[in-house]
Amino acid sequence: VFNAKTAELLSHHQVEINQKFPKEGWVEQDPKEILNSVYECVEKTCEKLKQLNINISNIKAVGVTNQRETTVVWDKTTGEPLYNAIVWLDLRTQSTVERLLKRIPGKNKSFSKFKTGLPLSTYFSAVKLRWLLDNVEEIRKAVADGRALFGTIDSWLIWSLTGGKNGGIHCTDVTNASRTMLFNIHSLEWDPELCQFFDIPMEILPKVRSSSEIYGLMFMCRRLLKENVSLFQCLGDQSAALVGQMCFQDGQAKNTYGTGCFLLCNTGQKSVFSEHGLLTTIAYKMGRDKPVCYALEGSVAIAGAVVRWLRDNLGIVQSSQEVEQLAADVGTSYGVYFVPAFSGLYAPYWEPSARGIICGLTQFTNKNHIAFAALEAVCFQTREILDAMNKDCGIPLSQLQVDGGMTNNKILMQLQADILCIPVVKPSMPETTALGAAMAAGAAEGVGVWSLNPGDLTAVTCERFEPQINPEESEFRYARWKKAVVKSMGWETSEASSNGKPK
Repeated sequence: VFNAKTAELLSHHQVEINQKFPKEGWVEQDPKEILNSVYECVEKTCEKLKQLNINISNIKAVGVTNQRETTVVWDKTTGEPLYNAIVWLDLRTQSTVERLLKRIPGKNKSFSKFKTGLPLSTYFSAVKLRWLLDNVEEIRKAVADGRALFGTIDSWLIWSLTGGKNGGIHCTDVTNASRTMLFNIHSLEWDPELCQFFDIPMEILPKVRSSSEIYGLMFMCRRLLKENVSLFQCLGDQSAALVGQMCFQDGQAKNTYGTGCFLLCNTGQKSVFSEHGLLTTIAYKMGRDKPVCYALEGSVAIAGAVVRWLRDNLGIVQSSQEVEQLAADVGTSYGVYFVPAFSGLYAPYWEPSARGIICGLTQFTNKNHIAFAALEAVCFQTREILDAMNKDCGIPLSQLQVDGGMTNNKILMQLQADILCIPVVKPSMPETTALGAAMAAGAAEGVGVWSLNPGDLTAVTCERFEPQINPEESEFRYARWKKAVVKSMGWETSEASSNGKPK
């Protein structure tokens, strides 16, 4: 909860969502668990506000932000999900992608680039939905019976929180729709030709709205607020961070360090198509009658997830904070390089055959060096997409604005400045994704408690990290990293990976 006049964070609560890995390369989440985590967070945040003697009836609007491509299908008559949500970095659709590619002249992955801004990839929702329709009998039957609804997580939450099976609103916003591969980012409508190509029935798709308008009443707050006063607006997480960082001018960019890493550069009302492996996506549309703004995006699949992997899979740390301490204790990877291509490589390669490697190991190597190499890998991946963005935009960024949970790691932020050879600027309140969602909600027509005029926006206090190593050393380390990336490619084929059907 934020103060709409000062952007001050007043109260918050967070819950970690469990990820399920039923097979190699598969990543799922329980949609009911996600919904229950929202209930819990709202309730706990309101309790904290009461303890601060803040009247919760002052809450005027609620914004939703979400992982954009994660796909869920549910039954509108029962309100129940028909399968677990397939998470954005899930790889089970690699053979689906290859099968679809065979239907495209010249197997051109960029066949829909000028409609969607996206290459054909396991990353986006359309191929996940295609897999569900091909492999889950319950979903096929629900579609045939007219009971199925599709959405990204925002749609599932909005539908559930505005009444669910009792009249819930089935909608999404332009930023989330632009990540499905089914949406024309110029006409701002679902594209019949693409729906036909993926063989997806258009009647299961949500209605697409702007990122900042009243969607409906939020019934879940009745018990807390005694009335249905809360309203809905929606932004995909990376767009929300762009808004929260106040990147409203052409050429302004931010990098968010979460599970993955996402560098977005605002290109204004002009959609710029990348020649260097970046995506063209919708940044935001701040109202029904407001113009749509676009962004160039570089997406990295594994950032914070590599720390989680060190903790949960290798067990070499007990907490995320421990990784920072291990890295700080050695101050170097001692020639170890880590390419965390657990879900293939995203921008700028779009290479699903890549797999994670750790190389440069010697008898001297210990867990501290691996921890350092893991943090360095996040920074090298950011350098790759920043280089691509500088080439596409023609004007190199003079500093990088950053946000997200990983930015609390000071070693990581200093490493990032060293590897980019430019300053890294971090706001004192790193949860700018939540802030952006609140700003879009508060600025909606009919709410009007938050001004998005640049002159009215509160200046954000920042921490600045200046490069501390010479550019030659940075270039040497980056060149070695690129060598490791080449070695990670071509590792997997769809024939070798299990694409079995769910039980």
